[in-house]
Amino acid sequence: MNTKELIDEAVLLPVEERALVVDSLLRSLNQPESEVDKKWIAVAQRRLAELRSGLVKAVPGEAVFEKIRKRYEK
Repeated sequence: MNTKELIDEAVLLPVEERALVVDSLLRSLNQPESEVDKKWIAVAQRRLAELRSGLVKAVPGEAVFEKIRKRYEK
């Protein structure tokens, strides 16, 4: 399989799986080493688990930005 075929196949994956592929490729280029990176990874994994379990609900980005706009319109 050549690079173009690999990319064409990856594009067909569901969004979450594509994000995993992208994250894995980026990590292979720039491996996190610092303690800060490790802590952020732990936070991201915890938040993803909370979303998947239904413990928390996602808020659409537009709703977040609208709230910010209203706060600073004064």
